[in-house]
Amino acid sequence: MHRRLFLQLAAGAAALPAAARGARAQAYPSRPVRVIVGLAAGGGQDIVARLMGQWLSERLNRQFIVENRPGASGNLALEAVASAPPDGHTLALLGVNNAINASIYSKAGFAFLRDIAPVAGIMRVPLVMVVNQAFPARTVPEFIAYAKANPGKINMGSGGVGTSIHVSGELFKLMAGVDMLHVPFRGGAPALTALMGGQVQVMFDTMTESIELIRAGTLRPLAVTTATRSQALPDLPTIGDYLPGYESSAWYGLGAPRNTEPEIVDTLNREINAGLADPRIKAKLADLGGTVIAGSPAEFGHYVADDAAKWAKVVKFADVKTE
Repeated sequence: MHRRLFLQLAAGAAALPAAARGARAQAYPSRPVRVIVGLAAGGGQDIVARLMGQWLSERLNRQFIVENRPGASGNLALEAVASAPPDGHTLALLGVNNAINASIYSKAGFAFLRDIAPVAGIMRVPLVMVVNQAFPARTVPEFIAYAKANPGKINMGSGGVGTSIHVSGELFKLMAGVDMLHVPFRGGAPALTALMGGQVQVMFDTMTESIELIRAGTLRPLAVTTATRSQALPDLPTIGDYLPGYESSAWYGLGAPRNTEPEIVDTLNREINAGLADPRIKAKLADLGGTVIAGSPAEFGHYVADDAAKWAKVVKFADVKTE
């Protein structure tokens, strides 16, 4: 039921007379806009939110302020957006963790597919399996062999229960038949700090967060999580090369409270798509390992709903629960 409602919201069902909606849309935004990010500063969602926030500030002549509100793998932020007035002045930076959480947090104070209206997709990005430089394995087969010889002795960091970093690792554990201890943090950035410090030994991190550390030689990448190699790190194999059928990726987009006026959603969608077509923005996203997913609110809505359905199966199979 929630999936159907989410797609109806994406189609822009009108609740107010057209004249009133048009007048409000013309005045939008009438004050600074908050873009709430559900994970810690410095992570992939934060980076994308600040990039697009700067673009929207320039295009719409109002400041788009990024506000980090980590907790419950992004649910605290989404709850704040879901309860905000539907006037376009409070938005959410969405990620795959929100789609995953839809089937994990059954008692949240909101329902993702019911209470958040899709606005626009931004980009899709691989995750990359990275280890501390002191870790002995240099390939995925070596890692699996070490993990099987040392069950329960490898700590796997993540940005929180239900994040793409977490569930990608759980999928790896299932398919590789290895036992690792999951250690959740309040976002990908603090988890990376723990990885560099040796408190955890492996992460399945978004490329957006880890690519500069990989390029600097601070972390050792073993493989990417997508079905094909990444243009940003073309020499890395895929996990699927060793575990056929393995695939995982992250995505970023923008959402608004349910019942936000379609004209406001369309304004935001149009300006975000203009940014995704701008050579400077495209180059920055490509440098982060991303591929743009421009399109209409309805197209983004279908993308998110389909992804939520996919991860619901993985969550059930892996028995992922809040900790």
